[in-house]
Amino acid sequence: MNLKLQAKLDQGFQPMVLVFKDFEMRAKAAGGEKLVIGIERNNGLISTFEMTVFPDGTGHDEENIGLVERIVKTLLWVKGGYKVIIAGSKMIYDGIAKAYNPDGARAFDCMMMKKIYEKDLVVEWKPIEEAPQTQESATPVGRHLDGCRIGFDAGGSDRKVSAVIDGESVYSEEVVWFPKLNADPKYQYEGIMAAMKSAAEHLPRVDAIGVSSAGCYVNNRIMTASLFIKVSDEDFEKYVKNMYIDIAKEFGENVPLEVANDGDVTALAGAMDLEDNAVLGIAMGTSEAGGYVDPAGNITGWLNELAFAPVDYSKDAMVDEWSGDYGCGVKYFSQDGVIKLAPAAGIELDESLSPAEKLKVVQGLMAENDPRAAAIYDTIGVYFGYAIAYYSLFYDIKHVLIMGRVTSGEGGVIILDRANKVLNEEFPELAKKCKLHIPDEKSRRVGQSVAAASLPEIKK
Repeated sequence: MNLKLQAKLDQGFQPMVLVFKDFEMRAKAAGGEKLVIGIERNNGLISTFEMTVFPDGTGHDEENIGLVERIVKTLLWVKGGYKVIIAGSKMIYDGIAKAYNPDGARAFDCMMMKKIYEKDLVVEWKPIEEAPQTQESATPVGRHLDGCRIGFDAGGSDRKVSAVIDGESVYSEEVVWFPKLNADPKYQYEGIMAAMKSAAEHLPRVDAIGVSSAGCYVNNRIMTASLFIKVSDEDFEKYVKNMYIDIAKEFGENVPLEVANDGDVTALAGAMDLEDNAVLGIAMGTSEAGGYVDPAGNITGWLNELAFAPVDYSKDAMVDEWSGDYGCGVKYFSQDGVIKLAPAAGIELDESLSPAEKLKVVQGLMAENDPRAAAIYDTIGVYFGYAIAYYSLFYDIKHVLIMGRVTSGEGGVIILDRANKVLNEEFPELAKKCKLHIPDEKSRRVGQSVAAASLPEIKK
């Protein structure tokens, strides 16, 4: 596999998109067979993905299972669901069923899907003649600018809040906090409440509350979120699931509330700013958050949790401590991604510093035009260009918007420039239709909370 642009600080990088394209080309040349993967989620909605695999028993069984497992993993975290349907190869089905069960290699993914959908994840086989059909649904989102609104963005390293009146921000603040280090949910509750009250002080009244937060949400309930990673399951059920609902009631029993994944709010912010749709939003902060506004301007109900989607096929890629899996976006498009590359760049970071503080050290070096820091962002840009091409297998994309702490300053510009170079040289057809954007510095820092404020509709 030849990369036209190498990741400077990661020579072992194997972009998922190139691995997939090479695999399909070789499988078709070998008289390949069709495989359809279906992912079923709530309300009977089904997302499907069709690919070509090597025929069973031709010496490629392990390769078949290896790549299909990565595609299944991607589909689960892009689309979300509690049922995986493998139509075609029974051998591949057996391999996927072995991996995706509570005792298998992907036990984490099984556990997380059960938390989100409150059903056990199951893997089913069907003959190719009975392959599942796509059943999708989408709903309008946000863009409500009337009234007096609070917009809150819950990041893993800082929290941001804005007071918005008729679409104009009249107050914004950003506060450092450490939700991922605290096991007592009282810490998160008090931090969120303090932010909301701070914004409310700058409004004559509170008509609506919109929340952008890392994690997965169903009917404004927190199904899973890294902000509460230290909280016990018992306390999560008791104190966390309805936290945003409970806090909103403090501002009025009937104040409309809308909670959305922070990646979806990134995409919404981009769609509003660009006055266009088919926007994939990527927030690079404590983790990688993804969000999507489809060509009709709607959200899809997909998870878009790209932190867990693989972007590197190399088995030697860094393992995510939470999921126990390798090559996933969280270690490439987040402050962890910057920290991971620092030793290869020749930068020693004080281990006593928090991840956010380590990132600030690298950003400080970047501000001084240190070539070692520039090499880190250059490498992330190469990662990102190939990742966008991989994401385009699952999304119809016209615009990619990047936001978040990692994109602040000149580093963000380098990431974008390098990603554009990858697209233009490796994927010229995609480059023609897909444009990359980075908002101005102020929007990068607080744009999420302002867009979040537009989420709820105020009933007249």
